[in-house]
Amino acid sequence: MKKGQATRQRIVAAAAPLFNQHGFEGCSMQDVMQATGLEKGGLYRHFANKEELAAEAFRYSLAQSVKLRTDDLDEIEGAVAKLRHLVDRFVAAPSAIPGGCPLLNTAIDADDGNKKLRRLVRGGIRSWKNRLALLVEEGRQSGEIRADVDAKRVANTLVAMLEGSLMISRIEASRDALEDAGVTLQVLIDGLRSG
Repeated sequence: MKKGQATRQRIVAAAAPLFNQHGFEGCSMQDVMQATGLEKGGLYRHFANKEELAAEAFRYSLAQSVKLRTDDLDEIEGAVAKLRHLVDRFVAAPSAIPGGCPLLNTAIDADDGNKKLRRLVRGGIRSWKNRLALLVEEGRQSGEIRADVDAKRVANTLVAMLEGSLMISRIEASRDALEDAGVTLQVLIDGLRSG
């Protein structure tokens, strides 16, 4: 990796927790300068503006979160076991980036604000739902999951319950909602089995 690329990655890694914890408006370039030890010119040599840096920081945060929750998925046999594992990992493993789930944080932050970040969040959610739907579809094709199961509906339900319960747990400063959703989703996943 070239020096410029390494510096750019270092900036993104330092900025990611700042944007994830404080949001786009709450994170200043001064905060990023302090975290990286770079001057303003050093930051703007690598990023045209704050929005570009925030977008890269979100991509980085999301990639770290996906890696944390899916890294060992290939070692698990069967679609149902993989779905169960993904739910368990989401409930048990804290975010890879300080501040919590980057999808949830950025979705709330960009809800009626930054259109670029909103598009990135929408893409992240779509990608997550597609990965889950693909697992369900693989289970249907192998006969492990009932043929009448709607893969998109299951994916929507999983994402909505996990992200919604995470939000409630954070607001209530209690893991109860997240853990309750995990238990309920395990029952739902077991109910997908054929035979």
